[in-house]
Amino acid sequence: MSGTNGTSGDVDDVVRFRERLGLPGLIDVHTHFMPERVLRKVWAYFDSAGPLTGMEWPIAYRHDEDERLALLRSFGVRRFTSMLYPHKAGMAAWLNGWAADFARRVPDCLHTATFFPEEGVERYVREAVEAGARVFKSHVQVGAYDANDPLLEPVWGLLSEAGIPVVMHCGSGPAPGKHTGPEPVGRLLARHPRLPLIVAHMGMPEYTDFLDLAERYPRVRLDTTMAFTDFTEDFTPFPAAELGRLAALGDRILLGTDFPNIPYPYAHQLHALERLGLGDDWLRAVCHGNASALFAVD
Repeated sequence: MSGTNGTSGDVDDVVRFRERLGLPGLIDVHTHFMPERVLRKVWAYFDSAGPLTGMEWPIAYRHDEDERLALLRSFGVRRFTSMLYPHKAGMAAWLNGWAADFARRVPDCLHTATFFPEEGVERYVREAVEAGARVFKSHVQVGAYDANDPLLEPVWGLLSEAGIPVVMHCGSGPAPGKHTGPEPVGRLLARHPRLPLIVAHMGMPEYTDFLDLAERYPRVRLDTTMAFTDFTEDFTPFPAAELGRLAALGDRILLGTDFPNIPYPYAHQLHALERLGLGDDWLRAVCHGNASALFAVD
């Protein structure tokens, strides 16, 4: 992996990638910004090799908020998200308030919101939509909830009608949860086929099953977060037999990275996509064009 974390070499690698493709910038749909005390707890969890990871996971960009924002901008990331998520009831509305303020003071961040199956969830999701939320985050692994929980039914209907994408961590990697995997998502989409769902991490390790869902439902997309990298290929490789389908779905694959919580330089995610050999047009769509169209930016 070329470059070192957060150095000018890392920035230069990303800039060279963009310039070679003639991209005006990158749009990263899976980056994490959250209240500092929450983020510090997330980092402490990764440091402890907790049960959802079970492996060493050094945080590449363990910087304060201003420095992380400056780095993304120096990479040429023109739009990004503040993926945040509750692990229990009573957190989501507070997180949404923080995220709304963050979006106001950081205009290149797509206003992000979240939810949890609890009383009042429809109300605060509607409030977030009315406040301008552009994308939602659902983390069924950390939250340990079923996407088909009856409390969430009005939320899925609301987001389907509003056409607001939901980035959902629903694959069973890096460790399975009680409600992860393609089966619960398939049941959800059968009821809400117009839901603009973005499957995080390409649905790893159930790549094939989530590609099946994307082929079946035209509003389903997948983000590249950590997929295809050396780190991930070591324990859950993307099946080479599916590269053709990945190419065919090129208009519904979106760049995601998990910045800052990645154990390698940002540029490595881009080079991992490049070495798939799916062509420059595919890369341009994935790294900018598809998200630009979805979120009506640039």
